[in-house]
Amino acid sequence: MNLRFRVPETQESLPLRSFLKRQGFSLHLWCRLKHQGRVTVNGGTVIAALTTVGPGDEIICEMPEASPVEPLEMALDIRYEDDLLLIVNKPPQQLVHPVSRRRPEPTLANAVTHYYAATGQPLIFHPLHRLDRNTSGLVLIAKQPHVQARLTSPRGALFHRRYLGITEGAPEPPEGLIDAPLARKEGSLIEQVVTPAGRPAQTRYRTLARAEGLALLELSPLTGRTHQIRAHLAHAGRPLLGDDLYGAPSSLIARQALHAWRVELVHPATGAPLTVTAPPPEDMRTLLRRFAAARRFGTSL
Repeated sequence: MNLRFRVPETQESLPLRSFLKRQGFSLHLWCRLKHQGRVTVNGGTVIAALTTVGPGDEIICEMPEASPVEPLEMALDIRYEDDLLLIVNKPPQQLVHPVSRRRPEPTLANAVTHYYAATGQPLIFHPLHRLDRNTSGLVLIAKQPHVQARLTSPRGALFHRRYLGITEGAPEPPEGLIDAPLARKEGSLIEQVVTPAGRPAQTRYRTLARAEGLALLELSPLTGRTHQIRAHLAHAGRPLLGDDLYGAPSSLIARQALHAWRVELVHPATGAPLTVTAPPPEDMRTLLRRFAAARRFGTSL
């Protein structure tokens, strides 16, 4: 993996470590570069920890990186791509990343790894967030680890996701913030519960439409806890339609009715705003046809 940087002409001289930190290099990535990588400045090899860079300098960081994920050829719905970012629309019933070596199954990570190899991109899979197996929609992927670090921080992610969710009945009030800490339920490997001992978790919601006893919500997680939207809606007394973990199965849809339809961020290289959307899959579209106000979320509802 080669990372190229050029120091702006307006930048004062500073240690290489400080410059790379501004580009999103984490401490872990810096240590990998020092101990396993190679750095050149204007074509000459340097010792990373002893180097100062100045205006106009060209820096190349070379680091060995091997993917632990097997490449598998699978359909991939790419919604945006450039040299730093890949945004794909994940179908339901697909895991984002392998979770068991004993029971392997094709995942989004396998598909992206194959795509990188097929297009001559020597990269590994760096998702900035995950979706549950049965949640469909957009997954934001950094092509370089320093981009991944740059778009996240201890204070929260520097990108925003919006979901469409369908519940039986509407929450009251119809718009608001669910601010309830979450922790793993005792005795469960995955289920989350609201508890004062949990980690802070916040979800904004807005009721877009009601029809036939159902409510269409737009949901925006402000934090990134496991099962956050699902657990918060259950806590509010309105679990997602079809959510058999936090609510009940439904004859209307064979999974939780949740789709990540929109991602918004400031591009880490250009500083320009970037918005990417993806229409829901057919099982959600069938439900959305019940809501006249939902036509903006897909062209074939």
